[in-house]
Amino acid sequence: MATETKSPTSPGIWETFKESPLAVKTVLGGVFINKVGGFLNIFIVLFMTAQGYSAGQAAIALGIYGGGNVVGVLIGGALADRLGPRGATVLSMGGSAVLIAALLYLPSYSLLIVAVAVVGAVSQVYRPASATLLSELTSEERQVMTFAMYRFGLNLGTTAAPLIGFGLYKIGGQSFELVFWGEAFVALGYAVLAYFFLPAKTKKETAGEVAETETGSYADLFKDRKYLVYLLGAFLNGIVYVQYISTLPLDVVASGVPIFWYTVAVAVNGGAVILFELAVTKVSQKLPFKLVVGVCYAMIGVGVAVYALPLGPAVIVIGTLLWTMGEIFGAPVVFAYPGMAGPAHLRGRYIGSFQFMYGLGAAVGPVVGGLLFVQLGHGVWPVIAISGFLAAACGAYSVANRPKGESETEAEVVAPVVPDPEEAGAERVESK
Repeated sequence: MATETKSPTSPGIWETFKESPLAVKTVLGGVFINKVGGFLNIFIVLFMTAQGYSAGQAAIALGIYGGGNVVGVLIGGALADRLGPRGATVLSMGGSAVLIAALLYLPSYSLLIVAVAVVGAVSQVYRPASATLLSELTSEERQVMTFAMYRFGLNLGTTAAPLIGFGLYKIGGQSFELVFWGEAFVALGYAVLAYFFLPAKTKKETAGEVAETETGSYADLFKDRKYLVYLLGAFLNGIVYVQYISTLPLDVVASGVPIFWYTVAVAVNGGAVILFELAVTKVSQKLPFKLVVGVCYAMIGVGVAVYALPLGPAVIVIGTLLWTMGEIFGAPVVFAYPGMAGPAHLRGRYIGSFQFMYGLGAAVGPVVGGLLFVQLGHGVWPVIAISGFLAAACGAYSVANRPKGESETEAEVVAPVVPDPEEAGAERVESK
């Protein structure tokens, strides 16, 4: 089990993966499988217009789908603690499979909108459960690297999905049936994997260490004022980060720069994160978390600020490289920290609230950036950069260098006990 490792040094990539429990390997593989088969958000607008709906109706459907995503992670944070990782993931993936396939056969726009909203929410319920499981089954010194591997699978799958989806679209005779049925079968496959390989309950619940009164709620987070500041930083960073896919292309077109250079910048970001984030995490996981989060958000702010220079190919590429370096340096710590910041019985809520606030920032960011661009034109970038620096200040203030929550790992390392052989055997079986 991962919690038995007490090495004083931070382990490497292969060592962390090889010694992870089977449930962790399932989540790491599952997020890649799920993302590589995630076509709906890419093709929903094309699907709606092919069905005869207007561009405006298709845009509304896409917006509602995104809103469902944001709400889904908040719901998932609660279900992760109540249903356990297996139940939440099976519900999320099984429900998504049925709803995605059903989209092909719904006869009216109103039914499509309802289904899109529900599938947007249901499809995200698994995310807090997955992050909670990674946090619980991974020792503290390995959590940052584990979340870096999780992000690697997520980014690699997201990069491959458009190509695979387009291939299914062409194979199906430029029809969306193979695309949507393909995503439905991928989601169903992950639900089956989760049912057989993820634990039904968390370790604390299995050991009977959490009392009924310790289930907690999102209201308990308001007692942790520093974590609320952390959530504010995540929200601000979400607004800043998303500008490269919303406001930047508007400015590129308005400035007369060939769109080729924008596509180069996007490719540079995706390729660099996939190629270098795991390697850089071997270093960043050893540094004080406060420093890593602060530098990450600050570098994203600096990269965006560079866009304020007279826009040209060099400015676009250099600015993107700078904030990409910040993402590579700190994103695994940013995403791992919520699972370590609070008490164990609120871990799902801490993770769910983080994913909700970051997703909310990414959802409102295009609206904020678009409105500012209409008013300020190219002058939008210093204003957006200020939000990035505010996010850095929030992160540096709120993050503990090495959080010491009420984790099983800490309890075993600091005050080891000799377990009853029968109970220990039962725990090993349950954790597999």
